[in-house]
This record gives sequence, structure tokens and C-alpha cells, in this order.
Amino acid sequence: MLSAVVGASSTFVSGMASSGIANTQTRSSLGGNVGHYRFRVGEISATVLSDGVIGGPPRVYASDAPEAELQEVLRRAFLPNDHMTLNLNTLLIETGGRRILIEAGAGGTMGPNAGRIFENLAAIDLTAADIDTVVISHTHPDHVGNLRTADGGKAFPRATVFLPKADWEFFVRNDPDLSYMPVPEDFRVRFGAAIKSSLEPVTKDVELYEAGAEIVPGLTTIVASGHTPGMATFLVHSGNEQLLLTADLAYHPVVNIDNPWLPGPDRDKETALASRRRIFDMAAADRMPVLGFHYPFPGLGRMLKTDGGYAWVPAGWQF
Repeated sequence: MLSAVVGASSTFVSGMASSGIANTQTRSSLGGNVGHYRFRVGEISATVLSDGVIGGPPRVYASDAPEAELQEVLRRAFLPNDHMTLNLNTLLIETGGRRILIEAGAGGTMGPNAGRIFENLAAIDLTAADIDTVVISHTHPDHVGNLRTADGGKAFPRATVFLPKADWEFFVRNDPDLSYMPVPEDFRVRFGAAIKSSLEPVTKDVELYEAGAEIVPGLTTIVASGHTPGMATFLVHSGNEQLLLTADLAYHPVVNIDNPWLPGPDRDKETALASRRRIFDMAAADRMPVLGFHYPFPGLGRMLKTDGGYAWVPAGWQF
């Protein structure tokens, strides 16, 4: 099965930039659909900002799925059988006079269809310099790629960047063993290099946190290890209202929620599965709104508990 996964990963590999890190602050917009979506969590103003899309073979994100069943599920969901598109839904919250960006996005680290966050900031009359704080759930390239400009500077020049301490130790201070990833070795090499390069501009002034901490009033981190050593999810809360951000507990609702298949990039699949069940159970029990980083834009919905697991219920569009 592993050889089949590796062979099927060529499309995924081709999506990873092969040289350097480059965000696309200067890319001119080609027009298209809206890339931001506004709503509120109590007194907190929130905006989903798309950084674009990445993706790869469905097998990468559903590592234990029987092939025939996976193909049938994709067919019934009207999805391609050879490529799964993953959105990059960053969240801007404005509270206490601060603008806090949750996840930085991929930039140029994982293909040409990401790096759109800067033009979407411009669409709401903001720039990267208007961001006070950037909070990262885990240090994979699609979450940290936009921290570095094309010339190696800080993309968010005024922002304090918060990263999980365990991920910093594993990915940045050491040479990580990425052999668990179901992709060819050259992809793993580029993946690890992209993490280090993306984080170079913030190395001297990064703030490391341990999941469970409150970053600012209204934003609490939740332990969600397994996908990476230190991955956190987030709870945005104001008054009686709250929003759960699930980071990479699931990649796409069709294969990781409606069907309980295990994401191949999870470093510790058993721990990741336990985190997924614990946090999804909380979301379902409390009927709370959920934002999925990779779910179809804008990524908002709710988790429904079913006899066999969970079901994803997308939220209705708010005007």
C-alpha cells in the first residue's frame, strides 16, 4: 500500500515549490470570486481570509481507506478521483484594539495557487503592517509560508508571532525525521527546508507557547497533538459565543469527517485520532460553530455526531 501511496503522490510533490520561499504580496489580482468572509463571535469581529488552495492525491489524506470505497465516496461527492483540493482559510480577529491573524498560510511554499492572503487583506483595506499578532497552530509550510517575504524579510513587520514550542523543537531546532509522511523523499526534504526558511525572519523574536495557554483575551489554545508534536487548535470566545478552529485535525470533510479515514501526514496517527475524537466530540456536544483550515471556503459549519462517527454540516451564508 505504501508504494501505491508514494507513486500516487507525484501530483502532490509537484505542488511543492522546488526552490526557495516566496510570498506573493506583489502578485496582481486576476479577478475572480471573493476571498474574504466577515462574521462575528460575540463582540469579536472575524474575517476568513483565503490564502488560496493547495492539494494532492486523495490517498494522501485518506491513508487507510480501501481503494474501491475511497473512489466510490469521491464519486458520490462529485469530487475528482485523482486530486483533492484543500483550501487555506486563515482567520483575522479584531478584539481589544488588536488585529490577530490565526495561521499565516502557505505563500509560495506549496505551489502557485496559494499566497493570496495579502491581496485579500487589501480587499478589506488592510496591509500586512496592520497585523499585530500572528498565531500558528503548527509549523507545516502551508501554515507558516507567508511569514517570509521574497527577499527574506518579515512579511508581517509589526506582528508578534506565536508558535507551539514542541513544533519549534522538532522542526526548527533539529533535523526532523519526516519518514512518516507518505510522499517521496525529495518532497520531504523540500518540506523540511520550507519550514526552516519560512521561520528564519522571526527566529529571534518568536513567542513559543504550550497548548492550553490563552494567547490574548478571547483566544485560547487547545491541546491537539498527533498531527505534529505541538499542534494546537483554537477557541475564539466572547460572552456566550464561541468558535472552534480545528487546524489540521481533518483535511477535507468528505474523507476525514463524513468518513473516518486517517490523514497520511499525521506523525502519530493514534494520538492524532484521539485528539480528533476528543475535540470533535466537544464541538458536537456544544453545537458550536467550527472553522476548518482546509475545508471548502469559507470553512464554517458544525460537527454532527452520528452512530458511525461524525458528519460535517456547512453553515449557511451570512449576508
